[in-house]
Amino acid sequence: MHVLDIVQNSIKANATLITVSFTRDENDIFTFTVEDDGCGMSPEFLAKVTDPFTTTRTTRKVGLGIPMLKQSSEMAGGTFSLQSELGKGTIISASFDLKNIDCIPMGEMCDSLLTLVILNPDRPEFVFKASSPTMEAFFDTRMVREAVGGISLNESDISAWMKESIDEEFKPILEV
Repeated sequence: MHVLDIVQNSIKANATLITVSFTRDENDIFTFTVEDDGCGMSPEFLAKVTDPFTTTRTTRKVGLGIPMLKQSSEMAGGTFSLQSELGKGTIISASFDLKNIDCIPMGEMCDSLLTLVILNPDRPEFVFKASSPTMEAFFDTRMVREAVGGISLNESDISAWMKESIDEEFKPILEV
């Protein structure tokens, strides 16, 4: 859910390209990073964005996504970092020690990645990357668009093909 939430923030920030990267190292430290070219955050907002009572939403007065991600990663023996520059974009990264008893389940990450594309078939573009000590995976919606020649990415045949492709490449790395 953290990945979906952070990417949704990038979409709201009018990003045209969102890169979601996963790394699993030999010590079972799992790191995910979301990088976007959206509007970015002012230094003042960036300084307080991990406070749950800071949000850009007008429908409620709390923003729990980033604070909960930070808490989850730190409770699991990991780290959290956030960089942003107004007008240039944002990079958010969180790591988790998968052996830590407080590490939350990762869930069906491949399904989450596919959902991002299907629910946003026209924009933004997505790049997904994953690596472990023994393998790497890569998916880029720009390459898919070129291959399918203008067919919408949420068409059932295209989404079935993308699911198969993402599962085949990413599951060996992301299933923990």
